[in-house]
Amino acid sequence: MTKESSDNRYRVTSIDVAERAGVSQSTVSRALAGSETITEATRRRVEQAAEELGYHVNARAAGLRKGQTGTIAIVVIGRAGQGAARINPFYYSLLGSTCAAAAERGFEALVSFQAEPEEFFGHYVARRQADGLVVIGTATNGAAWDYFRDRAKDSDEIAFWGSPFDDAVWVRSDNLSGGQQAVARLVAGGARDIVFVGDTNSTQRQFSERYDGYCQGMAAAGLTAHPPIESGGEDRVAQGREAVTRLLAQGTVFDGLFFACDAMALGALEELAARDVAVPGAVGVIGFDGLGTGEFSSPPLTTVEPDFAQAGRLLVQTALAGADEKIECRVPVRLVERASVG
Repeated sequence: MTKESSDNRYRVTSIDVAERAGVSQSTVSRALAGSETITEATRRRVEQAAEELGYHVNARAAGLRKGQTGTIAIVVIGRAGQGAARINPFYYSLLGSTCAAAAERGFEALVSFQAEPEEFFGHYVARRQADGLVVIGTATNGAAWDYFRDRAKDSDEIAFWGSPFDDAVWVRSDNLSGGQQAVARLVAGGARDIVFVGDTNSTQRQFSERYDGYCQGMAAAGLTAHPPIESGGEDRVAQGREAVTRLLAQGTVFDGLFFACDAMALGALEELAARDVAVPGAVGVIGFDGLGTGEFSSPPLTTVEPDFAQAGRLLVQTALAGADEKIECRVPVRLVERASVG
């Protein structure tokens, strides 16, 4: 049986590669690790020998020897009492982009969905299960965020999206610019009585930032900003429906609606259709989040979308950065034109 045999009873080692290349075992290790002390000619000879023998470096084992795991942990926080299927689709988009960004850097992703106190776990780095931790999800689960806020006091290897606090390192959308873009588009479509829908006093800090952008956009257009409309409901879609119901019941004059998130906007489109209010004929509607489901609403929803790929990269970069390299990051946003604005 030769060393090149496909018989899996024979396991090729670095010793075999060293013999084939005519070098020492330590030279093989340094050459395949990219050491600058190895000449290019020797490196090529070692790589050729390794390829001929089918030898592959155990990257995970090598990483552990260097104190690295090659893994990024990602925790998705959900609402207490609700399963993973009820999580806002926005966070699934963000999860996908974060996993992709980790893969770009050669890392695997370890994903955990957590909603109940007995599920909370954030010691991935301390227990050598990951090199960094990304936490994303709904800000409505106060107990979960309190838990991870405490973890951030003990660890620098954490990055947050959606956190209801500012005393830990976060990555967020450029919410102010998004609000300005939304108002500018509604105004360009002929709207003048534009209403913002979203609870600016909630733990969702991005809602108040989007409202600030709305106010600045209204001022820039020479229009009067209205107080934000807060609505109730068991979920965001129901809140969007309730907001439309309240506005119509109060006799509020409006020809433009800017919603703090797409899910509310989608609920509003359903309620407006049920009440025979034409969109975009009588009222223009814009959401925020860039949900793919907005393509299939009636009419398709115009939305402000963050750069998901950049968001994922920044989250991974921030989680892996040293304490003195961390900065709060804003992700650029863009207006996605569909048919809900004239």
